[in-house]
Amino acid sequence: MDALDLARWQFGITTVYHFLLVPITIGLSGLVALMQTRWYRTGDERYLRMTRFWGTLLLINFALGVATGIVQEFQFGMAWSEYSRFVGDVFGAPLAIEGLAAFFLESTFLGLWIFGWDRLPARIHLGTIWAVFLGTNLSAYFILAANAWMQRPVGSAVNPVSGRAELTSIVDVLTNRTALFAYGHTLTASLATAGAILLGISAWHRARRPDHDAAFFRTSLTWGLRTTLVAALATMVVGHFFGQWMTRVQPMKMAAAEALYESSDRAGLSLLAIGGFEKSPEELAFNIEVPRLLSFMATNSFSGRVQGIDELQAQYEQRYGPGDYVPVLAATYWSFRIMIGTGVLLAALAAAGLWLGRRGREPGRWFARAAIAAIFAPLIANTAGWMFTEMGRQPWIVQGLLRTQDAVSPLPATTLLASLVTFTLLYAALAVIELRLFTRVARRGPDPAPQPVGATADGEALLPALVY
Repeated sequence: MDALDLARWQFGITTVYHFLLVPITIGLSGLVALMQTRWYRTGDERYLRMTRFWGTLLLINFALGVATGIVQEFQFGMAWSEYSRFVGDVFGAPLAIEGLAAFFLESTFLGLWIFGWDRLPARIHLGTIWAVFLGTNLSAYFILAANAWMQRPVGSAVNPVSGRAELTSIVDVLTNRTALFAYGHTLTASLATAGAILLGISAWHRARRPDHDAAFFRTSLTWGLRTTLVAALATMVVGHFFGQWMTRVQPMKMAAAEALYESSDRAGLSLLAIGGFEKSPEELAFNIEVPRLLSFMATNSFSGRVQGIDELQAQYEQRYGPGDYVPVLAATYWSFRIMIGTGVLLAALAAAGLWLGRRGREPGRWFARAAIAAIFAPLIANTAGWMFTEMGRQPWIVQGLLRTQDAVSPLPATTLLASLVTFTLLYAALAVIELRLFTRVARRGPDPAPQPVGATADGEALLPALVY
């Protein structure tokens, strides 16, 4: 492999691992805030214990997420110096806001939440976890806005003298419609991820010891089922409109997702295809297709025209010059289907669980096994979605402005190989730490009900500090 391949593998490995943790943090912070709100309003001890148990898993995940996120910004300067030089003026603005405002808000109030259990009034303490949720979402939005600019560069212009992209409107960058769709899609997928974690861990405890802490895990299971179903369906709805938008601004990405070579006025949706994606659709050995459905999904009309790869390749050659502007079709095609298929299965499982568990009934053991496996389903879907987003844009690193091959640092392959091995080993060690801590706390279950240890001046109960 040359330096470009090594840099791409390094970016892929570190980014995919980091993106396993981010949706968990976003989703769990929202659910923990809702649990604590429920406890504050009802005084029900069950919700206090839920807040502390699921909050402990949130803290573990947050700590590992911060550690892996730092490397992301570091590698931009090391492996992608030409990219950093080109986009620094634009890309730096949302990242700076994210670091100075959103991450500061998120980290500060998370600290107050951890150490404020026995020091802050309950109402103020409740506000800290909502501030964490707000900061987490702002952080995600600013990062997605930076990425959205790479998908659809707006609010900037390339200086012909310096050869760099320069910011002309931060408002346009932050209100980029691609960023708005991506944020909605990420937020709902994150809630589905957190819901699946509640679902799987609760089902495991219910199957292992049905009489142990039954009320706690029954309530957590219900929260997990409802959150997973609603969030997964919302992810599909947002994803549908996001797909229509991408068909307008990144038509090659969507054509590649369908391996659609020829433009069509009544394009069918490929459900499952096997064959030589890189050659032509006629050489596919097997293809299940729903007639006209792709046209409807892309244009809201069963006779709507969808551009194919061949026509788009010709247009791009005319606009940008000779070259291959087609992404790796097999990776784009399959990542798109894995993302959608896994999400549909997750929603179906949550709906089945709610139906089987109606009126206090107990779902069978098969459901418990499926629910435990479902913990990994949104992680797979999130990873596939991220791969589709990034690989579907190739060969561009900034759509229409900078090719990936022109963005890599002028470093010898041996240097990039050394950093790739170092990061891979480091991330493998962090993965072991994450899994061991997360699994240990999940298996142990919630602590016994905490006892008040004092009272504030206005009589509100004080609780022991959170320990994890």
